[in-house]
Amino acid sequence: MGISIYVGNLSFDSNEQAIRKLFEQYGTVHSVKMIEDRDTGRSRGFGFVEMDADAANAAIQALNGKDLDGRALKVNEARPREARPPKRW
Repeated sequence: MGISIYVGNLSFDSNEQAIRKLFEQYGTVHSVKMIEDRDTGRSRGFGFVEMDADAANAAIQALNGKDLDGRALKVNEARPREARPPKRW
């Protein structure tokens, strides 16, 4: 299993193929997941890329702050999702 990388500050025009191509320069990309708004289906401006450890570290070093579609990317190792309290109706 690889390392999950957080990719933030994405343009709403960025797509999975562009992200995959960008990260493949540093090694094999196992998966790319763009996060979309549940209601509108529109990009929320961030996503996750999974790569092997060495490739992931190289990509994080090289791509954090790099310009893509006019936006400076925020790239770092993803942190586990924090548990949210249940919704109260």
